[in-house]
Amino acid sequence: MMKDQQNGLELSRIGLGCGHMSNVNEAVKSAGISAIHAAFGSGINHLNTGDFYGAGRSEMVIAEALKGYKRDDYFISLKFGALNTIDGSLYGLDVSPHHVKNYLAYSLKRLNLDYIDLYQPARIDLGIPVEETIGAISELVKAGYVRQIGVSQVDAETLRRAHATHPISWVEVEYSLFNRSIEKDILPTARELGIGVVAFGALAHGLLAGHWTDERIQKSKGGYVPLFFEENIEKNVSLAKKLGGIAAKKQMTLSQLAFAWILSKGEDIIPLIGTVSKAHLQEALQSLDIHLTEDDIREIEDAIPEQEIAGASFPNMQFRNGKTVRV
Repeated sequence: MMKDQQNGLELSRIGLGCGHMSNVNEAVKSAGISAIHAAFGSGINHLNTGDFYGAGRSEMVIAEALKGYKRDDYFISLKFGALNTIDGSLYGLDVSPHHVKNYLAYSLKRLNLDYIDLYQPARIDLGIPVEETIGAISELVKAGYVRQIGVSQVDAETLRRAHATHPISWVEVEYSLFNRSIEKDILPTARELGIGVVAFGALAHGLLAGHWTDERIQKSKGGYVPLFFEENIEKNVSLAKKLGGIAAKKQMTLSQLAFAWILSKGEDIIPLIGTVSKAHLQEALQSLDIHLTEDDIREIEDAIPEQEIAGASFPNMQFRNGKTVRV
């Protein structure tokens, strides 16, 4: 476990991603609350969300779930800045230093909290120096409304610049067997600077959740994730099935293998499990008891060579002056 630098709280080795708790459906809301309670009961104390998840609905579900729990017993990581349309899609980014207080004010009201443990821009705007955005958040740290600052989906240079403005506690990045790009620059830089890593996307958008059938492959084609484009999906499912064979041989599920692999990469990396299912939550938690040897890790990584992965695991886009710039 890593310690929260402010109150000494030992953060759980797996965090709960709350993006799926943004549906207007009451059944989903109830399941989300139950998942948070189950997470707390199982030792997970790190909840990760964004003010744009369901235009604030995720925050409201979390607020409901937190009733009756001591504030010092859990850690809230919150992203801001992504802009919502009425139908729930995202259309841009606003991390203007002038607007940071406004976003935090609304989040604190929705969460019914006095402070956020970790506050971070959802992305970086190329038209706004990162020093200005981080500087604005640092003022909220001084005022006591934010405990620590994080960044999400940045490159190594931006991470250094942000850290030079105010100490960065965590960097949130995508990391899975289908996307190991952080190992080149971000992870070494974070470790050099003493910054922890929060890893989302451990199951590669479901590729590593198992249970792939021809019917599911056909239904999953397309979308915005290149891994699932029509020309890519069958190649990637084939790689996932190879990993499934390794998992079966080691008497674990494919998703447990995916989490165990990330956990083996260092105690400074906290993977997120994004779910409202208590069964999926317990399945992921069982990966904490799995020990992978160096030979195991080599076998797993050899089964899915990076050069054989078809398409990127995340749309390659950046933002400038609030608008999407595809690169």
